Amino acid sequence: MLYSKIYNAAELKTPKAKLIVEGPVSAERLTSYRFHEDLTAFRPPEEQFKAIMEIAKLPEGRIIIASDHQTIVGYVTFLYPDPLERWSEGANPFLMELGAIEIIPEYRKYKVGKNLLQISMMDDFMDNYIIITTEYYWHWDLKGTGLTVWEYRKVMEKVMQAGGLEVFATDDPEISSHPANCLMVRIGKHVPRDAVEAFDLLRFKNKYMY
Repeated sequence: MLYSKIYNAAELKTPKAKLIVEGPVSAERLTSYRFHEDLTAFRPPEEQFKAIMEIAKLPEGRIIIASDHQTIVGYVTFLYPDPLERWSEGANPFLMELGAIEIIPEYRKYKVGKNLLQISMMDDFMDNYIIITTEYYWHWDLKGTGLTVWEYRKVMEKVMQAGGLEVFATDDPEISSHPANCLMVRIGKHVPRDAVEAFDLLRFKNKYMY
């Protein structure tokens, strides 16, 4: 499959600073940035910075960042689903996963996540993909935000909706293990019908759940 990476950028004014939201950012360009030490949601910052650089090197990989004077304070990643995940079965070339989105606590009140997703979808080529994200409550910073599980879920839905993602039903065991977990999806307008049907089969492996 052919890949397109159309660079887009915008300024986001916040009470703290004026951020630059941009991407997709190449691995080479990422080397000129510092990765904020509070980006710790998934692994230690230095390890996560290496991980997003590796994603940026992938043909399909996309990294969108928000930065404050060359310091990355937020990012979102897009790539094919992990080979060990349910969503990689069948190797659907039209299926892309929003693998991670993270913003440092200092900037979480200023719509940085929404802006990251809006910049991501400004690339028309994203309409060739089904974009998915799997939201699990155990990844959420409930302690740091003081939000309940359901309040945090509502926040995540609003953020993802800024990128055109909506909640889709599934019988995936991990998602079904807690009612706050969810699958959110954006189906691009150029995705072939057979690719959508293949995705529906992945969503519901138990035919009785349709």
